[in-house]
Amino acid sequence: MELIKVISLVIEYLAVAIIAGMVGYSTFKYFILLITKRNAPDANYREYKHTLGRALLLGLEILVAADVIRTVALEPTFENIAALGLLVVVRTFLSWSLVVEIESRWPWQKNQASAEHGGYPE
Repeated sequence: MELIKVISLVIEYLAVAIIAGMVGYSTFKYFILLITKRNAPDANYREYKHTLGRALLLGLEILVAADVIRTVALEPTFENIAALGLLVVVRTFLSWSLVVEIESRWPWQKNQASAEHGGYPE
């Protein structure tokens, strides 16, 4: 049981490291692009926002995995499973919101670029 606690904690730290690392990397890259004026400011901002959104999506998915491991393996009580279900619903809503923000479409809608290429992304 102690090993499972450690594993779920390591997974949570991984999620935090991914989110924090990408925020730092993206912010650094954004300022470098602004200083060097390589792209239009709007294009730099869109890329920055998309990179942050993708990092948050990945971090949320990893946090859900840690919660599932902890709840199912350590304390599978009805209350903990109900709390896990609520967490998954909230994180799913956040993920959908991020996809809408990043890609300007609902998660279940085809990507315009992939629809134009026979269903496959470029």
